[in-house]
Amino acid sequence: MLDQLSDGEPDAGDEHDGAESNESKADKPNPKGHGRNGAEAYKGADHIKCPHGSLKSGDLCPECAKGKVYASRPRTLVRVTGQAPLGATVYELDSLRCNLCGMEFVAEPPAGAGDKKYDALAAAMIALLRYGSGLPFNRLEGLQRNLQIPLPASTQWDIASDAATLVMPVYEELIRQGAQGNLVHNDDTSMQVLELRKQIDAMNEAGETDRTGIFSTGVVCQLDGGQRVALFFTGRNHAGENLAAVLRQRASELEPPLQMCDGLDRNLPKDFETVVTNCLAHARRKFVEVVSGFPQEVRFVLETLRDVYKNDADAKQHGLSPHERMAHHQEHSAPLMAKLEDWMREQLDDKHVEPNSRLGQAIRYVRKRWKRLTQFLRVPGAPMDNNIVEQSLKKAILHRKNSLFYKTENGARVGDVFMSLIHTAELAGRNALDYLASLIDNADDVAATPSRWLPWVYDASTAAARQPASNNAP
Repeated sequence: MLDQLSDGEPDAGDEHDGAESNESKADKPNPKGHGRNGAEAYKGADHIKCPHGSLKSGDLCPECAKGKVYASRPRTLVRVTGQAPLGATVYELDSLRCNLCGMEFVAEPPAGAGDKKYDALAAAMIALLRYGSGLPFNRLEGLQRNLQIPLPASTQWDIASDAATLVMPVYEELIRQGAQGNLVHNDDTSMQVLELRKQIDAMNEAGETDRTGIFSTGVVCQLDGGQRVALFFTGRNHAGENLAAVLRQRASELEPPLQMCDGLDRNLPKDFETVVTNCLAHARRKFVEVVSGFPQEVRFVLETLRDVYKNDADAKQHGLSPHERMAHHQEHSAPLMAKLEDWMREQLDDKHVEPNSRLGQAIRYVRKRWKRLTQFLRVPGAPMDNNIVEQSLKKAILHRKNSLFYKTENGARVGDVFMSLIHTAELAGRNALDYLASLIDNADDVAATPSRWLPWVYDASTAAARQPASNNAP
């Protein structure tokens, strides 16, 4: 539907012929995924105030001629228009040439034309489409060709690569800030880098290495102020090795951070101490995978964990502090987890379940990691799962699905930089397009003081140091 009112009133064509009354339908909340957004959701849209054509506050009511009208909550009307991802303006400058001396006189371009063909917003849009939404360069090239605003894939890469150099100081500052966090999540997913794959294959043939994997690691750090930093690293290192590289910048006087990861040892930073907590969602998944063979047993496990997660949801809903949340779990979730632990012990010790069966393996996985899986009962602020970093890794997975690979290590580095900036901006509730454009627009100040250009503080920096658009565009 193209027309939309913020209060969710349907058009006449949306009425149904069923027996359900309009009143009963109005009482029901819109179901999840209903597809309608109120006007308040359009934060990036242009907002235009439309005064009444004949009335103002304090005027007599034209209906009853007795009362006075007063200002009430504005009604909103949303209109969505289509446009090309990247637009263009062609300035046709008058040119006059002397027929005797040959001197040419060309008109001056308008003041807003700028001195760069591709401005900061164009560079930001290319980066956002490529590394935020997984749109390969060649697909954007085809789309722009159909819209008759050509943008070759090679040109897109040049723009994105140059822009990555300009925003690199903020990426490095995010790593430094993230290292000081009180909680870190990490995980990785497989990735392909053609240049690196050739090197690995050559080293394997020479017997110089037996490590063949290439990974994209996601690290999400929570700072003391509640801000979250998302970092991406692509290469041969595992998630634990990449986390160790981040923690090398951690202040020595700080306590070891909480670390949330799954049960793989390669997720642990070998040279740094962390308070490790493992993902309860991973443990739950082990049982979900065997539900067809053991429906009754799995039902008990899932229902127990359901109640534990409900307790955590209640703690979040009531805004409990980390210590209050821990106490809430100790009161309500600890008995449930103790009952689950006793049940798993009985299944194996009393030989109700074959240890090497799929259910037995799931039980052994959980029992082996029981202390780490239940840190939320003992450590204030300990999370229950690693979902936040798994959601972050969807950006890398989307890239892998659409583009299949990075061509070079430098290409992977550019992807890591932009994915980190884009997702950190998203976690901070910022407009990622405006954020990237502001960084590129103010590249000199970004290089000098990157700490002023983090997503949660950059608005003030932009107001203080905003330069004319396109001065630093690649």
